[in-house]
Amino acid sequence: MGGRLDTGLPLSATEAGSIGSALLLSSAAAGFLLAARVHRVGPRRLARAGLLLAAAGYGAAAVSHSIPVVVAGAVAGGFGSGTATTVAATGIAAQPDPHRASTLGLLSVSALAGIVYLTVPQLGPGHGLPLAAIALTALLAWPATGRLASPAPVTTAPGGTGRLPHRAPGLVLAGGILCWSLAQNSLWGVSGRIGLDQAHLTEVTVGLVFAVALGAGLLGVIGAGVLGPRLGRALPVGGGTVLIAGCIALSASATGPTTFATGEIAWNVLYPIVLSYLLGLAASLDRRGRWAVLVGSASSLGTAAGPLTGSVLATRAGFPAMGAVLAAGLLVVALPLAAVARHTGGRPLLPGTMRRRRTGPLLEAAALAVSTSGPGGTVPAAGLPEQPVVEIPFDTPALPDRAAYGTAGPRQATAAPGPGAP
Repeated sequence: MGGRLDTGLPLSATEAGSIGSALLLSSAAAGFLLAARVHRVGPRRLARAGLLLAAAGYGAAAVSHSIPVVVAGAVAGGFGSGTATTVAATGIAAQPDPHRASTLGLLSVSALAGIVYLTVPQLGPGHGLPLAAIALTALLAWPATGRLASPAPVTTAPGGTGRLPHRAPGLVLAGGILCWSLAQNSLWGVSGRIGLDQAHLTEVTVGLVFAVALGAGLLGVIGAGVLGPRLGRALPVGGGTVLIAGCIALSASATGPTTFATGEIAWNVLYPIVLSYLLGLAASLDRRGRWAVLVGSASSLGTAAGPLTGSVLATRAGFPAMGAVLAAGLLVVALPLAAVARHTGGRPLLPGTMRRRRTGPLLEAAALAVSTSGPGGTVPAAGLPEQPVVEIPFDTPALPDRAAYGTAGPRQATAAPGPGAP
């Protein structure tokens, strides 16, 4: 879209990129504003309002050649897109297996991104058709909103109380993913220039590398779904971030086609794997989806600032130094992200799986009880979400009548029998 704005309107590349950043910032603002209001307003109503706003905003930008109208339409469309994404994030968090749900979401997004990269170049010059295609996509998503729930009181929403749980881990996760996304999109924003100017590839070859990398990204998403909870959360998040740092450094320092292609393809394989675990982790912190929305919005902020950061670093220090700085930043955030993944009290990745924690004899006793239990259903599966507490009303018993009871102990033979004595 930035490229089409650059060629179709009297805008510089920096100005066109700024419009894209404003769109992403508007999308992130929608998440921050609506994170705690989805259940109050209603997922169906909010999603439909977001899709209508996205279609109207992108549609207005598509048919206009006035720069203020295009900017306003892009910002409005971004807010609508962010609104729909907020509803989707709350829905993912409410699933029994948020990691699997986030993986399926990433798979659909990666497939759609591949379609965009294949079709947008065929739409001709100018910004109208690409923006119109995005508006049409928002309308095509409308039927999916029919399966969403209607408005419900906040007190009946999944997750119970209105207090935001796991605040410290959630804040660390949100700050970490902001820096994490910024590093990813800083490289992506200048990858084309690295291939053309430093690796000395043709535009066709660079496009081929990107197409293969996007296909590898689909394999990465599928691999994340297959891997599931087998390695827990901490190793994929921390170890995967370290490997991504190496891929960024390799791509940024590439001087030939082999090095450039290796770095880009390996990076696109690892990126969605780690992202699926981060999104699943955020969803597990709050079943009402508030942390999923806030973490996703923080990621959008990093995405918006990434291209500008990459361009500034590349211009002032060169591509290899830019890669080294971004890789160092990822190594710094890898540890706190892995710590949150290791020590958070969120839900397990999959129902029925036991979390790998050192809880001493209690964990051993639970494992023994599960492994030696009798008929199915006598012992609940370890790792299941905590069951809700149900209040069972009892009739208030009548107050006892002291006169209806005698005293304990031996009685005098001449004494009259007390009340209630046989």
